Amino acid sequence: MNPAAKITAFTAALAASFGAAFGIGATAGPETGPTPASGSAEHTGSGPAHPEGKRTGPPAGGLQVSDGGYTLDLMTPRVEAGLRGELRFAVRDGNGHAVTRFQQAHDKELHLLLVSRDLATYRHLHPVRASDGTWSTPVELPAAGDYRVFADFTPEGRNTRGLTLGADLAVSGPYKPAELPKPSRTAGVDGYTVELNGTLRPGVPRHLVFTVRKDGRPVTDLQPYLGSYGHLVALRAGDLAYLHVHPDGAPGDGSAEPGPSVSFTATAPGPASYRLFLDFEHEGEVRTAAFTVRSGAATGTPPPAQPSDGHEEAPSDGHEDEGGTHGH
Repeated sequence: MNPAAKITAFTAALAASFGAAFGIGATAGPETGPTPASGSAEHTGSGPAHPEGKRTGPPAGGLQVSDGGYTLDLMTPRVEAGLRGELRFAVRDGNGHAVTRFQQAHDKELHLLLVSRDLATYRHLHPVRASDGTWSTPVELPAAGDYRVFADFTPEGRNTRGLTLGADLAVSGPYKPAELPKPSRTAGVDGYTVELNGTLRPGVPRHLVFTVRKDGRPVTDLQPYLGSYGHLVALRAGDLAYLHVHPDGAPGDGSAEPGPSVSFTATAPGPASYRLFLDFEHEGEVRTAAFTVRSGAATGTPPPAQPSDGHEEAPSDGHEDEGGTHGH
């Protein structure tokens, strides 16, 4: 994915998609994230945009609805919680015309992410484009609240750069915001355990290595998903800034192995808490493992990117949430 003045870009075209409890969900259908929270209210509208603030690293994506002469036109600004509906949108150029030609990245012309502001609900959707440039996808969201829609794409021609544009989506219904899960280095679901090794550093490229095991045994036959053995999206808590994450290697390049470890290179734009969503496919099913991490302070001289020894993040408190909802 490529950075766009940024939640989310959501993947340098997903090959670049960046920014303790954990959540994991199978993607056989829409999934529901955790809804533990305090306070209850009837939610009917979207909240104000969150400023990105001062950056110490590369720009984050998804914070703007327009960038580089292109605008994300969200034609469905509101849906009802718990009801299946259709999300429609278009990418428009400077003349207001819907864009119909895109460069493919990670097997898709456009990657669409849908995330709640509390980061409890996450969807990676695969919309379909009509000939007039209108995109559409079924959607069913379990909880009311403010959501952010991210479109990650690269327009064809003109040597255009990849963009990640974001727009607010209001989901009406009884609203119970979830708390951000505490940092953890492990997540598990359906007999799978995923371990994270590595740290985020502001302005410094770092390796994030995820090791997948099933029933305690290393998984060595991961299947390619969106052009990689894993797909990572990273979002910053607070403003949902979308970070670019680059996979280290690709299937068939002679270096990437089908497990048990999948690695990415990511750079945090500043000290903050981030939610990482790792998609991986095994035995024909895509699952999502979610982690909360905190980036450290910026350093004066960036060291070379390398895996950490696994002791820089706060230890797990042993609590597993049911977040990381995922739809395909």
